[in-house]
Amino acid sequence: MIELEGVGYRINGNWLIRDINLTIEKGMLWGFVGPNGAGKSTLLRLISGELLPTTGEIRILGKPIHNYTPQKLARLRAYLQQKRDINFPFTSLEVVLFGRHPYLKSTKETTADLLIAKKALQQVESYMFSERLYPTLSGGEASRVDVARILAQAPELFLLDEPTNHLDPRHQVQILNLCKTICRDGKTAITAIHDLNLASMYADQLLLLKNGISIACGPPKTVLTLDLLSKTYGILFEVFPHPNGYPWVMPSLSC
Repeated sequence: MIELEGVGYRINGNWLIRDINLTIEKGMLWGFVGPNGAGKSTLLRLISGELLPTTGEIRILGKPIHNYTPQKLARLRAYLQQKRDINFPFTSLEVVLFGRHPYLKSTKETTADLLIAKKALQQVESYMFSERLYPTLSGGEASRVDVARILAQAPELFLLDEPTNHLDPRHQVQILNLCKTICRDGKTAITAIHDLNLASMYADQLLLLKNGISIACGPPKTVLTLDLLSKTYGILFEVFPHPNGYPWVMPSLSC
């Protein structure tokens, strides 16, 4: 579904992303992992079309991303940014309805749009916040409403930058289970995530980044290894086999 060929991004003389080559198949859940400043968010912004690559090309469904109109791109992909500040007194339901804007044929949402937005809030267990003003929500509550907004957008590709930030363990699992369900339904999801164990549990494929460079790419078992993690993060790790088959990662006490 998505192809990145020799993608690089430079700003003010500094390379934030360098020579990334990826093919992301439909129906897969990918995780971008790596230390702070590794380039995870920048790479998501490039795939979303918010940034244009300095080098290389990004294609979605075989077509260069810059050839899509803004409306077509908005119907094709939804992007959940890491920093999401809305200070105007919109209700949570109104915020979720923003996701329907690419489909509006007039200036007002239809009954069908309203039903889609309400269903999205139910999917993230936030329907009770429908009439709450968004700025009054806690960080975790607002994060769930933000996820509902991109669900309401109904894209083929979901791009999520730290979607589990501010969430308690129950809602972290809920959001990532939702991502898995989305992918089983034939959609594609890419998430930048710091929690290596959540990435190990849920991602089909991982891209490990450091300083904008791909260190490793593949299933969690091949990426979350002692050597690769120590090389990337600059500390020692311990990796254990989880009973469910995926690697379980902990920083070493001897760091």
